[in-house]
Amino acid sequence: MSIASVKSFQFEPNANPVEANQRIEMLENPGFGRVFTDHMVTIQYSDARGWYDAKILARGPFSLDPATLVFHYAQEIFEGMKAYRLPDGGATLFRSDANARRFRNSAERLAMPPLPEGLFVESVRQLVRVDKDWIPSTEGAALYLRPFMIATEAVLGMKPSPEYLYCVVATPVSAYFKGDASALTLWVSEEYTRAAPGGTGDAKCGGNYAASLAAQAEAIRQGCDQAIFLDAVERRWVEELGGMNVFFVFDDGSIQTPPLTGTILPGITRASLITLARHLGITVLEEPYSIDQWQLDAKSGRLVEAFACGTAAVVASIGTVKAPNYHFKIADGNGGPVTEQLKTALLDIQNGRAPDHFGWLDRLL
Repeated sequence: MSIASVKSFQFEPNANPVEANQRIEMLENPGFGRVFTDHMVTIQYSDARGWYDAKILARGPFSLDPATLVFHYAQEIFEGMKAYRLPDGGATLFRSDANARRFRNSAERLAMPPLPEGLFVESVRQLVRVDKDWIPSTEGAALYLRPFMIATEAVLGMKPSPEYLYCVVATPVSAYFKGDASALTLWVSEEYTRAAPGGTGDAKCGGNYAASLAAQAEAIRQGCDQAIFLDAVERRWVEELGGMNVFFVFDDGSIQTPPLTGTILPGITRASLITLARHLGITVLEEPYSIDQWQLDAKSGRLVEAFACGTAAVVASIGTVKAPNYHFKIADGNGGPVTEQLKTALLDIQNGRAPDHFGWLDRLL
């Protein structure tokens, strides 16, 4: 079924939206992922009909049979993206086309029908326009958008579903890590791995995040903020955190990040920072980096900064790394100027404070 057949969204306004004064109060300190807007998008799919029944309607619960396939065989994918309030009061999406491509790639890996990229982008645009008053304007805040798709056939059978539900919900969010927070302390997971060659490491599916939770719980028990994973084959090469990519900054001014070989999520923030760094004249290497080399470079002073990045957190400095048999700091453990330069450059583009030389912004209002 073509995009044109579902380009028109039926709008069913929420009969009981949050009152304006209450919404303003909620936007003052929404936290992260706990406050939701009045509406959501849904689109149905079946093998017989293709994509159909596109709606914007009041946000509310789904009614699903206990045998629905997503509960048993985890055919589920999602995206994370943001809409930003501009200085003139307008609003914009950031690299929505890149999210659409990744969503399509994730669907193909999970044997799910790929949502047309144009339909993905239009669904997000429509929701932001309807719930535009929920976009925060405070520094570091944004409207976080969560498009996702689940298998909905009710049958206990190990097979791809012939039916799916696509949905977008939105939540106003504050900064994931507060501006005055210290640099992250990471726990190197030696018992658990996140993904293996041939697996779903480069797809954005819930199973990858579920697989990281035991390691994250271990990290918290060890007094750390996040877990970082090594490769599943040699247990040697640094890959990523449970939900963020990682970069290393060296004393010659260059930066390095692990290459995308199929086990690491191709982060859109990661790709944006690589482009920005090169635009600023910084040498960027996409090469493997071992945990042993990380220790040596930190101790010798060759490594001067490290940071993690993702849509939710944007950029967060890494100050300390711990494992059962070692513990080391990066420089003074407090981040550094290259990390801050790249973070500021990215945020300034996203929030409309700097020229968008790369065509990343999709203005909606």
